[in-house]
Amino acid sequence: MRSIGEMARDSGLGVSALRFYDRAGVLVPAWVDPVSGYRWYDAEQLEEARLLARLRRAGMPLADIRLVLAGWSGPDTGLVRQLLEAHLRRLELTLSDARIELSTVRALLEHRENPMTSTSTPATARLDLPAPELAAALDAVRFAAGTDPELPALGGVLFDIEDEALHVVATDRYRMAVARAGATGHAGPRTQVVVPSPLADAMRALLSDGGSVRLTVDGDRVALEAGDRQAAGRRVDHDFPDYRRLVRLPAGRRALVDVPAFRAAVEAGPVRAGEVREQDGVSFDIVVLKMTDDGGVGVCGGEGEGDDDTGDVAVNRAFLLHALTAGARDRLILEFGAPTAPLAVRRTDTEDTFSLLMPVRLED
Repeated sequence: MRSIGEMARDSGLGVSALRFYDRAGVLVPAWVDPVSGYRWYDAEQLEEARLLARLRRAGMPLADIRLVLAGWSGPDTGLVRQLLEAHLRRLELTLSDARIELSTVRALLEHRENPMTSTSTPATARLDLPAPELAAALDAVRFAAGTDPELPALGGVLFDIEDEALHVVATDRYRMAVARAGATGHAGPRTQVVVPSPLADAMRALLSDGGSVRLTVDGDRVALEAGDRQAAGRRVDHDFPDYRRLVRLPAGRRALVDVPAFRAAVEAGPVRAGEVREQDGVSFDIVVLKMTDDGGVGVCGGEGEGDDDTGDVAVNRAFLLHALTAGARDRLILEFGAPTAPLAVRRTDTEDTFSLLMPVRLED
């Protein structure tokens, strides 16, 4: 017989998904240990599990999946064919509807981008910043900058200048990082520019010494001066999303973690069996976190199982490790919202520097 972990690894269904399909009566294990509750599967059930994984990826409703599996091994597969054809027709109709809606959205967007008159003026700003603060801010966000050539607006770091502060922001859709540096000398309106990642790196290289540096925005040109050295270039000619809307999250449960110990637990701990996903063409492992009864954070998701996983939050393990490094502190706060809400990684000394990691869905 196969353990639930082995079934997950060989079928492409995660442990959490297998538990879900057991509770739903779709793929019931051959035997459940009456003491531990651990699930075991017959070898013949692997074919059903792989079929279930394919239907799941195709988005077939659970009620139809149940009927497909029930009729799969029977002599008459006519119903199975009918269910597959009906689902394909639904997908085609859905795609047609989606094309219509997206065409309408594109038309609305074009109308917004091409108004009858334009009152926009080139961005200009000049401000002075402490070099150590700007260096720390860039270090805190650089890991989250996007690299997808199809999304050039995310291929850099946003410099958001307002009053006596510079907020730097980066996101690749799956994670977002925000940090703040104090500034002086800017008395104009709020100014935002997206600095391409290579230029942001060149600016960071100027910040090895202390003292003050000057940031200048003049239309499409962005420059940072540190003494007699300068890094300058053109801004990214795309608008950055309104990050302030994206970081307005309901307050969640907070846990203070010792970063070196927690990092070791994440690196050595289990990943969700069978759940190596593809993200922008790159495979990644999923780590599942759970708040413990004593207010700490545990790493779970191995081949042991428990049915009470409603408080689990699953994230890309590499992204979590990057966020811990960018936090640059021995103690950080992890903030848990709903399982579908981002996981926040916050510093203990400020609310202005933090990372958000989008959760990974574990089950239907």
